Amino acid sequence: MPMFIGEYTHTIDTKGRLSMPARFREELGESFIATKGLDQSLFVYPMNEWKALESKLKQLPLTNQNARAFVRFFFSGATECELDNQGRIRLPANLRDHAKLEKEVMVIGVGTRVEIWSQPIWQEYNSDENLSYDEIASKMQELGI
Repeated sequence: MPMFIGEYTHTIDTKGRLSMPARFREELGESFIATKGLDQSLFVYPMNEWKALESKLKQLPLTNQNARAFVRFFFSGATECELDNQGRIRLPANLRDHAKLEKEVMVIGVGTRVEIWSQPIWQEYNSDENLSYDEIASKMQELGI
């Protein structure tokens, strides 16, 4: 089971290519899925994790409007990626637009997936004004963690 951890700063070039951190490359495998994520980020899944998530999403009730909307959002933005010889992936324009990726990018490990963020959005998200770690810890306790 893959375990992605850490935070890495990279740049995205004008062709939409992003170098993946060396520590993530082997765990991602030869091909993997990148899709629109939450909070203006991209989610990147190794193929086995994507298949497990895909299976769960297929079980959502078609009659539930929120389930249909989420499945559309998630699958419509999905694209299969491969690393080039230099360890880069090419992100399509629709994904770059979704995450507002321009130059400076944060690539972070989040357990079983990788997230890609615009550096300014990541910094704003992590600002003391937006995150209260005490409140988050309290909510985690409510979830049994």
